[in-house]
Amino acid sequence: MKIALDPYMHRHLNLRDLCRKAAELGYDHIELSPRDDFLPWWVRPRAHNERIAEFKSALKGHGVKLASILPMYRWASPHEDERQAAVRYWKEAIQVAVEMGCDTMNSEFGRGPSPDRSHRSNCCGGMHTHEHSEAAWWRSMEELVPVFEKEGVTLNMEPHPEDWCETLHPAIDMLKTIGSKNVRFLYCAPHTFYFGDDMAKMIRDAGPLIAHVHVADTYNHKASSGLRYIINPPGAKVTIHQHMDMYQGEINWDVFFSSLAEVGFDGIITACVFGWEERADDSGRFMRAEIQKYVDKYWPAKRA
Repeated sequence: MKIALDPYMHRHLNLRDLCRKAAELGYDHIELSPRDDFLPWWVRPRAHNERIAEFKSALKGHGVKLASILPMYRWASPHEDERQAAVRYWKEAIQVAVEMGCDTMNSEFGRGPSPDRSHRSNCCGGMHTHEHSEAAWWRSMEELVPVFEKEGVTLNMEPHPEDWCETLHPAIDMLKTIGSKNVRFLYCAPHTFYFGDDMAKMIRDAGPLIAHVHVADTYNHKASSGLRYIINPPGAKVTIHQHMDMYQGEINWDVFFSSLAEVGFDGIITACVFGWEERADDSGRFMRAEIQKYVDKYWPAKRA
């Protein structure tokens, strides 16, 4: 079991100070989300040899390891030039992971084309449907899965609100269809209420495919007759969720962790809070301690 910090709220720190901060907050693993000086959002990696060496030295010096690396590229874009660029960037990012000694990467199914080549009427934009983006993603996976397998890197995938795939069961089916031991599922707790209402059943349905979870709280946007959030004009097509500290939302954490234990989960647990950068340190410490309580409760022989 690995308990990792997503340090996005600390992205203003350089890589050396980021490692120091993670250690200070009680973490010995980091899930590295996009940052401008390493793997930026959507564009080619900036992780040149000098920076990789610096990062490796900082991790070692502070006793911290990379649990996972999270790239975000437009691999589901129906525009072939964008899709091909994303596949090139993915191949480079995989090599960065190998050089860093990190055997796990994670990402989302994708939001289709870049915003300036679409519009906001649907997740994929303009004339492009979800089917176009799914077809593009499958083409990308056909190219990339053999690379993951060759390099011994596991890819953990999560459906995300606003993606062309934003719910649980289609995601599970597609990942099982790929049929590779190097492609697994990431259950993101703050996306639960987009997945469905029975969290225990959903975790059972995903079962041993779950290799990675994101832990943060959220409100049930469907609750109170759909009036938990009031959107104007009524009926506007929006997707909203939070990544809050545990107990600030409506996730039942005993159900979440006990269900994971029942399906034999023994992977990466990432503290994934984004909502309060002004109290990022306090949030990080709090999440580390609370996650550990549940690990000790439901996996007494698996203390992280």
